[in-house]
Amino acid sequence: MSDCPCGSGLDYAACCEPVLSGAAPAKTAEALMRARYSAYIKGKIAFLGESLHPGSRHDWDEAATRKWAEQSQWLGLELRSTVDGLEDDDEGMVEFIATYKEDGLLKHHHERSQFRKEKGRWYYVDGQLPTPEPVKRDAPKIGRNDPCPCGSGKKYKKCCGA
Repeated sequence: MSDCPCGSGLDYAACCEPVLSGAAPAKTAEALMRARYSAYIKGKIAFLGESLHPGSRHDWDEAATRKWAEQSQWLGLELRSTVDGLEDDDEGMVEFIATYKEDGLLKHHHERSQFRKEKGRWYYVDGQLPTPEPVKRDAPKIGRNDPCPCGSGKKYKKCCGA
């Protein structure tokens, strides 16, 4: 018995293994997302292609996917949110962050994934990287020639802005 790599806290045999082996379909979009993450760790690269929506398979590169999976050290999956994607739904979205090391560098893959269910089977359709929220200032921006806010009496560029 071993914990599932997807981080669900369940045993692998009760979580992602039945989906990866084809013994049971993913019941929800989240379950498919978790299984796809586990596929990278377990080397089940063919599953990644099979779980792609047929309309999204035209540019999938199995060799490149395998190389990325094998050269990365997968460290964890954090699910941020899900919208729909339950057993009775036909579409869903799962936002996640997959953490991994590649070439010794710690990386985070943050994505909002779209899923669609057809003929009772969930498929991964596409993913988008979330755009960062714009920075909103509470106070006006300090210009280079404005007095330094530290109270020194010098211009900002000659004091704290140096």
